Amino acid sequence: MTDQAAAGGPGSVGPLAGLQVIAVEQYGAGPLGTLFLADLGADIVKVEDPRVGGDTSRSIPPGQSGTDSLFFEAFNRGKRSIALDLAEPDDRAIFDRLVAGADAVFNNLRGDGPAELGLTYARLGAINPAIVCVSLSAFGSRGAEARLPGYDALIQARAGWASITGEPDGPPVKSGLPLADYVAGLTAALGLLAKVLDARRTGIGGDVETNLYDAALSMLSYQATWYLSSGYEHRRRPGGAHGSVVPFQFFETADGHIAIAAPKEKFFRALLGGMGLDALADDPRFASFDARLRHRDALLTILAEALRLESSAVWLSRLEGRVPVAEVRTMPAALDPGELADREMLAEYRHSRLGTVRSVGSPLRMSGYRPVYRPGPDLDGDRAALLAGLGSATLAETDPHEGSTADGDTQGRRETR
Repeated sequence: MTDQAAAGGPGSVGPLAGLQVIAVEQYGAGPLGTLFLADLGADIVKVEDPRVGGDTSRSIPPGQSGTDSLFFEAFNRGKRSIALDLAEPDDRAIFDRLVAGADAVFNNLRGDGPAELGLTYARLGAINPAIVCVSLSAFGSRGAEARLPGYDALIQARAGWASITGEPDGPPVKSGLPLADYVAGLTAALGLLAKVLDARRTGIGGDVETNLYDAALSMLSYQATWYLSSGYEHRRRPGGAHGSVVPFQFFETADGHIAIAAPKEKFFRALLGGMGLDALADDPRFASFDARLRHRDALLTILAEALRLESSAVWLSRLEGRVPVAEVRTMPAALDPGELADREMLAEYRHSRLGTVRSVGSPLRMSGYRPVYRPGPDLDGDRAALLAGLGSATLAETDPHEGSTADGDTQGRRETR
């Protein structure tokens, strides 16, 4: 286990200590997936292309200085970095030696990139039979689409997400978060862990592949089941309403908005009681899930008119604890540092150039372990330690970039972004 493998609190060892992942990753989807692993103690070694200044997220404002940025920190805290041009022979030799001692090689390149760069098990299995090779692309590695780049907005559009988001009379809407990226990154991390467990059992690794588009399709979940099985097509409704549970949506109040969900009969009855509408409990139009669905408009009109008469705070005081209800808050309200700290969700550390960096921490709680958050790595900042770990003074003393004969056919040209 390397000295970076455990990021645990005092007296604790990360549950993924001893797991080393060589990550040819950049921007969001891939780094988000490996960030979850790093927070749990895995040793994530970022391989960054020196010809393009490393991970492109290092250059994204705001909060950008040199080769550091707050965007980069959000996805890469607690990782290590080495700059390697995988088309240059000396750099490739270093990469192969890293692979020999690793558990997995992870990439989020364009679909045709991993095979061309030799990041699949067909090549790396000869170096390390137990190596797990994970590829996260935009559309997969097969067919003409393998050569297409992909961004979150494109995926949300193509996978149907945008068509069911927003108000009925408005245009399709993209989520305010790059959720297709995030879902795909977590999917890839899950696949990596599953295959590493299998490799440790059998001694044989292999390939794991997923892509943004398929991961996004999988999130259609019950709406896809409805349509594929019965032809029922979910459509946009006011307040982001649920397709079949009424009420289950956002409502306007006198001074803002609240979310109300009543997926159980007891919650619906409690809602009527808290709103002073007990008489509706005996109305046959609202006596069951099916009845409320058939009379959706009538019920929602009554609820909406009543909810607009009082403030969000008043409704929360009447309903909270009895009915699933929440205020629709701004992002600054949701990111109150004191609240985050109380929930053990504040990741805070000092960065040599960016000062105090604060972000959201790991949402996972595990007995005997609390993450200790560390800055993201300097570009190529862990070269000496990594080469020393390989036990090669010759490599450590050699500048692998001098006299590079790279023809441009490297990881920077096959990105999914």
